Amino acid sequence: MNAARGETGLVIGGVARRLCLTLGALAEIEAAFGCVRMSELEARMRVLSAADLLVVLAALLRGGGEGELATRLSEQDVAPGAAARAVAEAFRLGLAG
Repeated sequence: MNAARGETGLVIGGVARRLCLTLGALAEIEAAFGCVRMSELEARMRVLSAADLLVVLAALLRGGGEGELATRLSEQDVAPGAAARAVAEAFRLGLAG
């Protein structure tokens, strides 16, 4: 993983995978949640359900080049706490610069 490029990792099904908050991933998340402003998305991210977390993870996986896995994410073994931490880190890195 390359933090300078905004990448972070998450182990999914026993394999380290790359997550990245790209502009495309951010737009996908905004559209999925019906947000038109970053402030709306920020508020929405504070109250994610498990289903929401899967939506965000799938977008971040696609941003990290893991599109094939993103399409079958709900079938994978993902630790919820680790997933939440990885999402927070991806946003921290992606919005830092």
